[in-house]
Amino acid sequence: MDTLPYRQNRLLRVSYSLIAPLYDLLVARALLSARTRSLQSLPRNAPSRVLLSGVGTGLDLPLLPALHRYTALDFSAAMLARARPRAAGLEMKFVLGDSMALPFAAAQFDHVVLHLITAVVPQPAHCLSEAARVLKPGGTVIVLDKFLRPQQRAWLRRALNPLSRRIATRMDVVFDDVLRAVPELQVVSDVPLLAGGWFRGIVLRKTAAP
Repeated sequence: MDTLPYRQNRLLRVSYSLIAPLYDLLVARALLSARTRSLQSLPRNAPSRVLLSGVGTGLDLPLLPALHRYTALDFSAAMLARARPRAAGLEMKFVLGDSMALPFAAAQFDHVVLHLITAVVPQPAHCLSEAARVLKPGGTVIVLDKFLRPQQRAWLRRALNPLSRRIATRMDVVFDDVLRAVPELQVVSDVPLLAGGWFRGIVLRKTAAP
């Protein structure tokens, strides 16, 4: 039996394979500033191991500092094919895999980047929990995505969610609820980046082992 969570939603996999050629046209310009600001949270003074979980077509790659060693993971082979040419000048390994069931041992990375993936996967808490699992104590998770605030009505987004979650992205994710499922992660910063605060840049730190 196939136990990879993302494969339980075949329509989502097919959708992203079809979207891949158009993805950059749809989101590249609109999110460039937000991506740039979010990735400023990566250190520039010491080399680290960094996981890009849900790298998509690699729009983040030209914005990354070259001193780190990167692993870029995505569930869509079509997305990864478009990301590869953007890795010029970077030490980069590409992996086809599932952000909700990462194929890595625990405590392998110094930083994990979750850009536009936490609100895409069917189980956001699994995605964040897996990021925390492969992160070293004291490391950071860098999140950029669209989240509702607790008790926020957002009736239109919620009305569209039953369809959008199957073909592209969820619109009903409350990050505060997701974070409660991963208590080893603590908020360092949480700032609005786009669309009146719907898109937020969040930095989390994994508490050191006692």
